[in-house]
Amino acid sequence: MLSSHWPCSAFENKVLGSGWFGGERKSPLQLLRELDQGPRSAMAEVHQQRRELLRRACSRHTRRQRLLQPEDLRHVLVDDKHRLLYCYVPKVACTNWKRVLLALRGRGDPGAIPAHEAHEPGLLPSLADFAPAEVNRRLRDYLTFLFVREPFERLASAYRNKLARPHSAAFQRRYGTRIVRRLRPHAQPDALARGHDVRFAEFLAYLLDPRTRRYEPFNEHWERAHALCHPCLVRYDVVGKFETLADDAAFVLHLVGEPGLRFPAPPLRPEKDLTRVQARRLFQDISPFYQRRLFDLYKMDFLLFNYSAPSYLRLQ
Repeated sequence: MLSSHWPCSAFENKVLGSGWFGGERKSPLQLLRELDQGPRSAMAEVHQQRRELLRRACSRHTRRQRLLQPEDLRHVLVDDKHRLLYCYVPKVACTNWKRVLLALRGRGDPGAIPAHEAHEPGLLPSLADFAPAEVNRRLRDYLTFLFVREPFERLASAYRNKLARPHSAAFQRRYGTRIVRRLRPHAQPDALARGHDVRFAEFLAYLLDPRTRRYEPFNEHWERAHALCHPCLVRYDVVGKFETLADDAAFVLHLVGEPGLRFPAPPLRPEKDLTRVQARRLFQDISPFYQRRLFDLYKMDFLLFNYSAPSYLRLQ
């Protein structure tokens, strides 16, 4: 179930706009491979370089290969009609990508699909639900893509969205109370009952506590992207990034060949709310010792997806 072929790509609008050959529509993966035969655009070069960097990083940092297991594929969503496989990483525009996949299944304008519907279990099939032969066929013939994000900015976003904001009461009760109970001496009854005031330092201590992963896997919102999508076992044709979301999403949708479909635009945020600023502010009070341990925990995501250590970290 492991493919060793990493095809290259190119991006030419005049070819992407046609998508038909001999009366049969080409699949996104066929288009990607065919476009590589012509002169590459700047966008195509970016994606070819990302694939090559990922391949080299996997070779350098993965000591031994193993066979894929069904649980490795739980986050890989399937669109059989358009021959797509999308591995979703929470806090990396996955709600909008799920909306797009639902729109491709005939659910209407992706921007009009409510977030709760996009995340409803069972609406989008997972690759883990198929028999091994069907998994292998899809891995071989479908365009496989994922989107990643600078790991600490994603972590800061997960903390703010799931633990620091009042609208996440259920999430705070499940995880916040656990964090307070374990890591806050002499906690107040209200905090023990609601878990509504978890500090960022407590959240990081929870992630670094060996007991956390001993009892159960990380929650998907702070699990490492490589542990969700297994990019050294699955061939990814497109590695999109949150930092270049609009361009990368357009690249994928052009390959899909649905010219009327647009990726939902993210809400505009003022400068002070940018995630890089948020992450810098949250980490400034974390000791260098814990910064280093946390960087080591997420190091593979930095290495595989070519992210530099944030300049605000004190790792020496």
